[in-house]
Amino acid sequence: MDALLLSGGTDSIALAFWKRPRIAITVDYGQKPAQAEIQAAGAVCAALDIEHDVIRVDCSSIGSGDLLGTAPLGIAPVPEWWPYRNQLLITLAAARLAGRGAGMLFLGTVASDAVHADGTELFVNALSQLMELQEGHLRVEAPAIKLSSAALIRESAVPLEILGWAHSCHVANLACGFCRGCAKHFETMKELGIGPY
Repeated sequence: MDALLLSGGTDSIALAFWKRPRIAITVDYGQKPAQAEIQAAGAVCAALDIEHDVIRVDCSSIGSGDLLGTAPLGIAPVPEWWPYRNQLLITLAAARLAGRGAGMLFLGTVASDAVHADGTELFVNALSQLMELQEGHLRVEAPAIKLSSAALIRESAVPLEILGWAHSCHVANLACGFCRGCAKHFETMKELGIGPY
């Protein structure tokens, strides 16, 4: 069984349409836009007949940056950086999938995510090896890690009525229009020739 870590953003929604996992997991870990992310992911799962599982674990005491609504730590490579976020989310998803027969966990990581250490091929491969050593033997894969967001959307052929659910803002449940998540969304839509951008 395949599973997907589904944030409700453009990249993970395109991947959901492309790979059609049996189950998608969305994590509310204390991030500011959690409610909108869960709503977006839930709408997409309903449209694609994918089982949607939401994990709620308040990790706000160890967070930082735009996603928490605080100043980023001095070592942060970008304003939205949250320490060990992908490792944390993948571990939580793997724990939820334990014993359910999942063999693969897909991540919506794209080429531009390499600005984060946990958005690189090296990280994904290393974490997959670690997960496979454990009892669940779960593999982790990022099928779009060499693609831009626009290339992923083209490759997946996700229709606009599905992609339109995406919530990419890092700072709020209503898109602010100014954060790096919103800027990436606008740039991707412009590259695709979608909307008035």
